[in-house]
Amino acid sequence: MVSCIHLYKSNCCSVLFPLVCPDKELGLRLWMPGHSEDHRVTIGFGQKILLTTSATVHSIDILNGGKLVIADTSQAILLRAKHILIGDKGELHIGSADCPYKGNLTISLFGRLDDDDEEHSYFGKKYIGVGQGGTLEIFGEKKLAWTFLNKTLHPEKSNQKSYLFHRSWGNRGIILHVIDPTTGDVLHSDRFDTYQGKTESYRLAKFVDDIKAGLILCMMVNDEGSNNLEDSAKKSLSRLGSIFISNLGFRDPWTFIVKKGHPSSAVEDHTVYKGRNQFKMYAEWTDWFDRDDERGSGDWEKLFDLRKAYPDQLCSRPLDIQVQTHDGIPFNQTGDVIYKISKDYGFVCLNKDQIHGLCHNYQVRFLCGKLVRPQVFLSINMLTDNTILELSDEVVGWRTGDQVVVASTDYSMHQAEEFTLLPCPTCMSNQVKVKAKFIHIGEEVDGVDMRAEVGLLTRNILLRGETEPTCYGHEACKFFDFDTFGGHLKVQRGFRAVHISGLELQYMGQQTMGHYPVHFHMNGDVDEKGGYSPPTFVSDLSIHHSFSRCVTIHGSNGLLVKDVVGYETLGHCFFTEDGPEERNTFYHCLGLMVRAGTLLPSDRDSKMCRAITDGAYPGYVANPRQDCSASSTFWIANPNNNLINCAAAGSEETGFWFIFHHVPTGASEGLYSPGHTEHTPMGQFTNNRAHSNYRAGMILDNGVKTTEANDKDKRPFLSLIGARYSPHQDADLFKPRVPAIISHFIAYKNQDHGAWLRGGDVWLDGCQFADNGIGLTLASGGTFPDDDGSHQQVKNSLFVGESDNRGMLLPDNNIWGPGGSDFSSRTLPRGIDFPIRGMQIYDGPVNVQNCTFRKFAALHGRHTSAFGFRLNNSWQSCPKNYVTNITFDQVPITSRVFFGEPGPWFNKMQMDGDKTTIFHDIDGSVSEYPGAFLVKEDNWLLRHPDCIDVPDWKAAICSGHYAQIYIQTRKPANLNMQIVRNEYPDWPLTLEGALGKKKHYQQFQPVITLAKGYTVHWDQTAPAEVTIWLINFNKNDWISLGICYPKETTFTIIADIHNRLTKKTFKTGVFVKTTQREKINHSHLTKGYYYWEEETGLIFLKLKANNEREQFAFCSVKGCERVKITATIPEGSPPSNCLAKAYPTHAETPVANAAMPKKIPKSRLLSSEHFLEIKVESYITRFFHIKEDFAFVEVNGKKWYQQEDGVQLTVIDGHEGNVVESKGFRNSVLQGVPAQLENYVHGLKDGSIVLVTSKGRLVTKGSWTKVLEILGANKISLKEKLAFVGFKGSFYPDWVKLEISSDQAKIHQVLPVPVVYKFKL
Repeated sequence: MVSCIHLYKSNCCSVLFPLVCPDKELGLRLWMPGHSEDHRVTIGFGQKILLTTSATVHSIDILNGGKLVIADTSQAILLRAKHILIGDKGELHIGSADCPYKGNLTISLFGRLDDDDEEHSYFGKKYIGVGQGGTLEIFGEKKLAWTFLNKTLHPEKSNQKSYLFHRSWGNRGIILHVIDPTTGDVLHSDRFDTYQGKTESYRLAKFVDDIKAGLILCMMVNDEGSNNLEDSAKKSLSRLGSIFISNLGFRDPWTFIVKKGHPSSAVEDHTVYKGRNQFKMYAEWTDWFDRDDERGSGDWEKLFDLRKAYPDQLCSRPLDIQVQTHDGIPFNQTGDVIYKISKDYGFVCLNKDQIHGLCHNYQVRFLCGKLVRPQVFLSINMLTDNTILELSDEVVGWRTGDQVVVASTDYSMHQAEEFTLLPCPTCMSNQVKVKAKFIHIGEEVDGVDMRAEVGLLTRNILLRGETEPTCYGHEACKFFDFDTFGGHLKVQRGFRAVHISGLELQYMGQQTMGHYPVHFHMNGDVDEKGGYSPPTFVSDLSIHHSFSRCVTIHGSNGLLVKDVVGYETLGHCFFTEDGPEERNTFYHCLGLMVRAGTLLPSDRDSKMCRAITDGAYPGYVANPRQDCSASSTFWIANPNNNLINCAAAGSEETGFWFIFHHVPTGASEGLYSPGHTEHTPMGQFTNNRAHSNYRAGMILDNGVKTTEANDKDKRPFLSLIGARYSPHQDADLFKPRVPAIISHFIAYKNQDHGAWLRGGDVWLDGCQFADNGIGLTLASGGTFPDDDGSHQQVKNSLFVGESDNRGMLLPDNNIWGPGGSDFSSRTLPRGIDFPIRGMQIYDGPVNVQNCTFRKFAALHGRHTSAFGFRLNNSWQSCPKNYVTNITFDQVPITSRVFFGEPGPWFNKMQMDGDKTTIFHDIDGSVSEYPGAFLVKEDNWLLRHPDCIDVPDWKAAICSGHYAQIYIQTRKPANLNMQIVRNEYPDWPLTLEGALGKKKHYQQFQPVITLAKGYTVHWDQTAPAEVTIWLINFNKNDWISLGICYPKETTFTIIADIHNRLTKKTFKTGVFVKTTQREKINHSHLTKGYYYWEEETGLIFLKLKANNEREQFAFCSVKGCERVKITATIPEGSPPSNCLAKAYPTHAETPVANAAMPKKIPKSRLLSSEHFLEIKVESYITRFFHIKEDFAFVEVNGKKWYQQEDGVQLTVIDGHEGNVVESKGFRNSVLQGVPAQLENYVHGLKDGSIVLVTSKGRLVTKGSWTKVLEILGANKISLKEKLAFVGFKGSFYPDWVKLEISSDQAKIHQVLPVPVVYKFKL
């Protein structure tokens, strides 16, 4: 029969060829080789062979036009061999694209690592190898590869409330149960014999009418119930919702379930009785039987003998038979040759047929049909639905007994569960039945799709490696107690055709290089570009319990990897190897349970990293978190590959990792020029998801070491190193940038990061991050973006801090504690007090636009925040980091941002990057002040007198024009630097430098306010070489800078421009000495001036940018403008700290150089929460001998002045933010009996904000100060002037603050309204 027609066209005609299945091709010779492990088979010279039975051979070589086809039969086939080599013009066919293989086939590769067989020079041992000119076509049954849960699966629990009711003859009439809908308890049961008399019918009617609404009624007829069922009962049941009761006939079967009072809930069934001989056949499996075992001649489980051994337990005509070992392994997966299996005969396995000499011990069961006599059943199980997997797709091809895996939806990948599908006759087309131990989410949670992936492991074609019970004879045995010498499938360059679909691979891969379950090795282009039509692909594969990777693409391009499930593997799962691999597509692939392996440094965990030092230089000491520890589900060595609709559902390290080979390595050496992949545009990365990974859902960063170990770099070859990604057209830095687009990526429940992405233009759109330690970090470079002018951005994305996916408390999980918006117990990332962050601001420039942050709530002891900063950061912070159009949902205003404070995880906050953090709130959607900059509260290089403190954020809201200077020092390089703004000489900023103290140079990169004066000081003798780079300066931006040097120092100072792209530097001018300090302001492009003030030890310069700068560039369009100072310093000079001499001489009055933005009115805010801006100020002014005393509070721009000496309390409703009253208490009250003040404070409503000012000479001691303690002050030691912000309530917020001074006390800050209580950890 012709199943379909293919049309082939030539230039002059169209010819029709009928399509036939491969095993129906004419001319095939039947082949039944039997079983011999010594039989070496060669199929060649035009031989066309059809294998029709199970067979064991040593090896099969298909060469020189030979062809092997596997017959598609109803009898399972097991083919065992040490290898199958498909050489030049050789072909192996198992099904075809239009005629998929429908039988059950197992290809089992056997052999030990240490056996005597000669190893193939290219393929090694235990393999299917496709050589030059070879063809491999495998097409198994089409099955749904993987899908998602559509309903949350809860772990199976003990079924203590299950109820089973069964009656047959002798229980005639209508049987009724009343059930509690909440608990499932049976509240009442009764039988009404409405066949015998009408009295029973009346009793039924009354009973039904008296039942309370809301209870469930379950009714059924057993045998007969219509004979005396009168109208009152029928009407009562009709009112409940029954349709069929009024027409119930003699002996009609009838069932009815309804929730009383809800007729629409009724479920009813009715069948008309057709006579005495009516019966219905149904089928069920018997128990498992094991009459015989494998001793003797074999295992005999004949039906005739079983009936004798188990009388009355077997039917006369079974409908089906099942056979498995006592371990639950189906007979066709054991490797045994089966003599006979039949539902009418039974099962026989003969020892003489087995190469190992013995059959397994089997058990059998039969499917029997039964006659059903009149009887009723009722089963109530509150947990029945909990074992049903409801899936988002129809489970095409899934069958009872198949193996599936359900991914974890918590932090631990080990909550993935492998199931055998149970019989479920009532399941719909998108349901299967299992037994679960863990919660698996099957829904969207807080706007994030957290549905667990469900992958099918079973296929009807199985390729597997045979293994020994334990590990032996290999270095891997130090780390694994199981045999890791599986089979492998390898494709050599020049193959003729390879298409693999519908294949299961089990126990494949080896812990040796080059031997993986599926391996395309140095094939070049394998699609149309390489002349392959149809293009090469692997699809619908299940690769599980692998000993090394899943799919490896090495030096090959254009391969389609589609619908592949990789589960339980050692080392990177989907692996691109050397760097030149491009245009490959991973489409709808799933990987989970990816563990460490031994092959590459990046595969290894910490233990392996320390133990395996092959290729390292003597003296190498491993740093596992830097050199190794990178096992990933998708390891992508070239960005020009496509990943679409893929899922990385659990690895020991990372889900998706884009890594860079500066030069191609291994067999690919020389295939591209140095640095090519670092600049190659990214292929499609769309609709991918990553969860349950330890390190990160996704990383785009790092490279591998492409040089051998040496005395300068002792790390082994291919260890992890730093790398920077900057995509440009044609990988050419002189051509336009091409942003890498990360679209609709989902990352949740990753312990450390949802995503860490470092690069030039890396842009995210429509992504979702939830329940990660840190949602997203966008990084550029520690000093500059390596691709100056590029930027990172995230738009239209959702960040969720702690979702309603709370996880499960497990015995081995100690990271369990309160969290979420309701502070309920849950699993947590990293540590119970880890500061969870949504968007981590680092490096820059970064643009965050139109994003929503949901459910970030700090606790007292856990600094959760929507926006945060990298902890323990020594690198730069860019003032051009922008945020705009941000929405907060269930995020207390106090948890929007956190700049850090000394303590757990933050340490001492002493590193340079910790001190210089900043970002620009373009529209005020974060701070409520459009155009404001948020800076660290104690950074006086950036503050000015009008800045507003945000105590909960450890921040200040400021305005200004900001840039950076990058100060590079040499001779010495191991020194610390202090930089002081002249307006705040009492608040120097100490910087330690970004580099280690043993480097040959050091670098400091403070953010500064433009158009201001600064001085720089050192903790050692000043460096002989100082280079100052102007960063983020627009044309004509300037600062004045004085640098401390020892006396008698002489200077040579030049200006230059350094082009970081061309690496060229050209001199632009010189600085000459002037004796007039004012003259430094009159520098021009080619000639500048410096002023040497020897009495203070300061050399002064004006640093001014002379060129335009593009929007995101750190440097000008011509390059980085620099000033280089070379100093000749007298030997033995002391440390160069001129602070004491410089100030107050050079102190200046603080002035804001940009007006503060106006706060967004409450009426325009999207949230009921808002900031209340308050000023509390007590001060003295002096004009010659005249002294005046003032005190006032200001709330959202409205002032209340204190009229009399003493203290004034202004009370604000802490829920609404309205001023309740302002009341003064004279000094006489404070000096005398302060009960009036105390009673007033005690009488205030809890939740009140209290602002306190003082006027006149304050009474600094006395019992009245206890009032301040009641309102939250501690360590009270008053002076004449006081400004205090307090709170009346059962807790004290972070913003409670007391300022004291002799002449001026001032507080200017915002307070959250309503006042937020932080739950204590």
